[in-house]
Amino acid sequence: MDVLRLLIALGRACLIPRASLAAENLALRQQLIVLRRSVRRPKLRNRDRVFWMLLSQIWNGWRSSLHMVQPATIVRWQREGFKRYWRWQSRSRKLGRPKIDAEIRQLIRQMSQENPLWGAPRILSELQLLGYSVAERTVAKYMVRGKKPPSQTWKTFLDNHLQDIAAIDFFTVPTATFRVLYCLLVLRHDRRRVVHFNVTEHPTQQWTTQQVVDAFPYDEPPRYLIRDRDAIYGDQFEKRLKHMRIKQVVIAPRSPWQNPYVERIIGSIRRECLNHLIVLNESHFRRIMRSYLEYYHESRSHQSLDGNSPVPRQVELPDQGKVISIPQVGGLHHRYRRAA
Repeated sequence: MDVLRLLIALGRACLIPRASLAAENLALRQQLIVLRRSVRRPKLRNRDRVFWMLLSQIWNGWRSSLHMVQPATIVRWQREGFKRYWRWQSRSRKLGRPKIDAEIRQLIRQMSQENPLWGAPRILSELQLLGYSVAERTVAKYMVRGKKPPSQTWKTFLDNHLQDIAAIDFFTVPTATFRVLYCLLVLRHDRRRVVHFNVTEHPTQQWTTQQVVDAFPYDEPPRYLIRDRDAIYGDQFEKRLKHMRIKQVVIAPRSPWQNPYVERIIGSIRRECLNHLIVLNESHFRRIMRSYLEYYHESRSHQSLDGNSPVPRQVELPDQGKVISIPQVGGLHHRYRRAA
């Protein structure tokens, strides 16, 4: 409507005589002076700004007719419009990374809350086994942070001849009555499987030798057995290994890092199980170890096993059903799978 009025005014300017045009111009200027006395700062709309910007480009004398604002204001409008135009032209069509589904975010939070001992790699392995494809940094971003930092991981040193190597070691556990129990573990390196464990309050050389026989009753024994320099491994133990055609590899004194796999699982048993309960007696400790080893073999994921468990788990895709949580080891850990 305003543009139509301007066109009408221009048409009249071409047809009205010069004296009449000068008189009309004088009347308009007088009204403008009165308006400026009553209104200090007139309100301009965007179309008013566009009019003066266009007029300044086609008429050199626009400054002499401008009284509402300063000429520098028109120049500022032009520069601001130029910036906004090229900012609009250069805008990104797709901002940021793609959004993570709310279901995955909620599942990450649930796993981190139910398993405070788990870190981002463990949760990532569980998600991959449930058919979700996310990055480890995404898992770390949406985890619920606890007061204590996640347990550190050990570096692995032995990569060759895993199928031919086993390791043996003792660790101690105090009971509620201040007695000390000795637990012996025999670990196969290939799939991190604990092939045998036993508990006693009074370990002897004969008892220790019998544990090696019980560990490999039918399976083919390993070629190498790694052990430390504990005095419990005496002549009788060495003779039994030689009879079974097992070559023992004795680590250097005070060098547990030379037997890393079995030290690693002992540390996992302590951090993920024993540090969170009190052992009452020998039979109670056996039940705890059976429960944890069941979780360890069938559910617990391992980075060295490509995020799978010693007994391999199948990847369950989202179309196989809803994700359910199964408590294990008395609720210290959980297994996640899909239920139709």
